[in-house]
Amino acid sequence: MKNSRQDVQTRQMNILNMVRQRGEVRVEDIAKEFQISTMTVRRDLQILDEENLLRRTHGGAISFEKEKRNSTEDVLLCRERISAFAAQFVEDGETLFINGSRTALGILKYLEGKTVTAYTNNGWAFSEDYPRNVTVHFTGGERYAHIMIGEAVVRSILETSADRTIVGCAAVYDDGQFRYDIPTEIGINEAMIGRTGKQLYVLADHTKLQRKEDRVHAYGSCSYNRPCTLITDELADPEIVKRLKGMGIEVQLVPLV
Repeated sequence: MKNSRQDVQTRQMNILNMVRQRGEVRVEDIAKEFQISTMTVRRDLQILDEENLLRRTHGGAISFEKEKRNSTEDVLLCRERISAFAAQFVEDGETLFINGSRTALGILKYLEGKTVTAYTNNGWAFSEDYPRNVTVHFTGGERYAHIMIGEAVVRSILETSADRTIVGCAAVYDDGQFRYDIPTEIGINEAMIGRTGKQLYVLADHTKLQRKEDRVHAYGSCSYNRPCTLITDELADPEIVKRLKGMGIEVQLVPLV
């Protein structure tokens, strides 16, 4: 039987409330929640988008509030706060491995009062100024975008060791996989981790926490076979955070105020 106009409007308002509460929702999740077809969901989302009540995305919808949070300016602020927060875990006199992540590299700016040595393949470090007590060594290697890659990087890493490894990534999936989009980056990270005595830290802002269904085909993803602490910000999807914790990954949420 065909639904009345009032029934349709009620359903659409319920869908809108679902999107507002969760921030971002997939078509399949809406269809399951309201027991309707994906075609009906897409039609409802189109209407809500045209009425400027939410924003349709590829595969679902996002609230204006979350879209605002995902703006470039806000994301850069989140990354800066993550870098500053992560610096507290570094102890005086330690040696670090840092990969090609700008967020990971950013912790070096917040190590005032700590004497630290960092080994990195991150080319962005050439243009940064760090506290005098921070010493940066470069691995060398073949330049690719802003980082150094190749066998020379791995050989350099294997000739030393570090207390902690701090890395970033392209995405963190809710099945515990970390995505990297640059050739040989996974191998370089694994070399760093293999020569690390203490904890592994992965730094990733909330936009990088994604569901496994959204996985894209890139150079590859991996999971780590040692204790891992993920440092993200308080805007991270609570469901994804819960799943990651359930897989044994420690998650630190950085406050933004």
